[in-house]
Amino acid sequence: MEAVNRKLIRPSLNEIKEQIAPPRRPPPAQKKPAPPDQTNAENFYYVKQMQAKTPMVFVLRDGETLRGTIEWYDKCCLKVSRSEGPNLLLYKPAIKYMYKE
Repeated sequence: MEAVNRKLIRPSLNEIKEQIAPPRRPPPAQKKPAPPDQTNAENFYYVKQMQAKTPMVFVLRDGETLRGTIEWYDKCCLKVSRSEGPNLLLYKPAIKYMYKE
């Protein structure tokens, strides 16, 4: 038998690493930003009612009902102008709900 000169074929180390390593995942997509803490909807509502001088009814947590128009507001209270009584400063936490008269 004649000796045949065979060439040894060996894959490179990089080829082996590519086969063994799992395919890389694409970077995660940007997460949705958190919704804003304040939407300014409350401020918009107060300004709209103040400009129109809309008669409002305020129902307080203790059940008392007050009627008047919003004169001004800030972070924690409303100033209510009333025709049948003195003007009032209402703290927002004391208001159960309010609606247009």
